[in-house]
Amino acid sequence: MGSIAQIGYGHWGTNLARNLNTLAGTDWRYLVESSPEQAAKARALYPHLRTTDDVEQVLADDDVTAVVIVTPAATHADLATRALRAGKHVMVEKPLALSTADAVALAELADSLGLVLMVGHTFEFVPAVRTMREYVTGNELGDVLYLHSQRLNLGRIQTDINAFWSIGPHDVSIANYLLGTGPEWVSARGARYLHHETEDVMFVTLGYPGGILAHAHVSWLDPSKTRRTTVVGSKRMLVYDDMDSEARLKIFDKGADRLDPDAYGAYQYKLRDGAMLVPSLPMVEPLAAEIKHFLDCVRTGSRPRTDGWNGARVVAALEAADRSLRNDGAPAPVTDLGGPAA
Repeated sequence: MGSIAQIGYGHWGTNLARNLNTLAGTDWRYLVESSPEQAAKARALYPHLRTTDDVEQVLADDDVTAVVIVTPAATHADLATRALRAGKHVMVEKPLALSTADAVALAELADSLGLVLMVGHTFEFVPAVRTMREYVTGNELGDVLYLHSQRLNLGRIQTDINAFWSIGPHDVSIANYLLGTGPEWVSARGARYLHHETEDVMFVTLGYPGGILAHAHVSWLDPSKTRRTTVVGSKRMLVYDDMDSEARLKIFDKGADRLDPDAYGAYQYKLRDGAMLVPSLPMVEPLAAEIKHFLDCVRTGSRPRTDGWNGARVVAALEAADRSLRNDGAPAPVTDLGGPAA
């Protein structure tokens, strides 16, 4: 397979490094890190690594076949483009880029060069989310009516991108994955309580084909750490709570069944409050599964589940949210990208 390089060893990069070391071993050859302190920490943990602050040195090494990019969002498009043009397979953390045009250009470039481009949409590798998709696609919920999610915490506060660009990609990728398509429009409102240039709390509604709504509440300013997604169907309902270690996924046999109209023509409803099921889920670290999938795709040339087009569809929704924000929450259409099916 050749050697692997990681670019960036910050907050999330340390987690990727731990898994790369386990799954790739000494095939993980380079770490590119501009901070001498961070580079020294990495060398102490992984003595076999070559650390450098020179990206071009790594991209020029013919032995390096794959690059993992874990840097600030504003650098993703440029670094991924340079790596692809150097003939390297690329995994890049979310978001893929800060514009739909850049994200599509990356997806097209990877396809034209026959290279793997994968985006770090980790939640698509979470066993609970994959089980949710089985319930949705198997019609176990009936018709999906709506979804809502909460991704809240006190911190980690960023100033380069707003809360929806930072943590909202998870909720968009989960909704896209469960529904098998991207949204048609987005409506977003937000507020800047901590920093005058970036929204730290946002309420975003995404409209999917068939009238399905997905609502996301994201915030860096909340008393409780919350990671929850609810899917409401006409037959059953699902709740995925990533903070509940005992029952991350719950299936509720609940709903409202419409009865025949009464003598006055008004419909009546019978509420159904049935059993709750907690399915058994495999003990898998999603990030490890994600990195293993990338390495397998590099070895085999397969298209990743979360390929460049997957990443571009998420970016298109994020960009539509920005347009809605600037227009007082008015629904903004999402660019139809085409490309390979989700």
